[in-house]
Amino acid sequence: MTDTRPAKRRWTQVFLAIAAIGLCFGAGWTIFGKCAESIAATPDGAEITGSTGRVLGASTGLPLPRFVSLKSAKTNVRGGPSSDHQVVWVFQRKGLPVEVVAESDNWRRIRDSDGEEGWILQNMLAGKRTGVVMPWQRQAVAGLYGAPQLKGGIVARLEAGVVGEIESCAKGWCEFSAGGQQGYIEQAKLWGVYPDETVDN
Repeated sequence: MTDTRPAKRRWTQVFLAIAAIGLCFGAGWTIFGKCAESIAATPDGAEITGSTGRVLGASTGLPLPRFVSLKSAKTNVRGGPSSDHQVVWVFQRKGLPVEVVAESDNWRRIRDSDGEEGWILQNMLAGKRTGVVMPWQRQAVAGLYGAPQLKGGIVARLEAGVVGEIESCAKGWCEFSAGGQQGYIEQAKLWGVYPDETVDN
């Protein structure tokens, strides 16, 4: 008689693995308080975690994409991840938000609010969160409210393109300061924060 126990064990292990993944991702079950993550390497050395679907930067292990801000009033943007590449444009304003979309050693590929991309040295970027008011809608105006609700009373009106600091974001509202004014703005009206993202600076 042929011994089928090893084969049965293999199929049992496969079944249990599939069941565990289904429970973790579908029903929210955890193992030792945390969903087990399946990790797959990508060509650029980043990782994709099965539990979140987020890509992690090869150099920092931080999520990609993510928002940061410019540390200097003058920042060179190059065509590639080294000082040998040509400067393609220069940012002229400190504090502008940019989106990090890739990493290569100490260089970061960034995207600005116009969708343009280039490479910046990591030490020219800061973790401070900032935002631009509705850069996609010229001549628009957004209300800055005294509380995180439309009934909170408008304390200022901010024109499209205004840059300010994001103090926090939660439940669709961000605490925002710009031009000496501070209050709350609808999260959907800022470029520099993701929809439904929670921010706590």
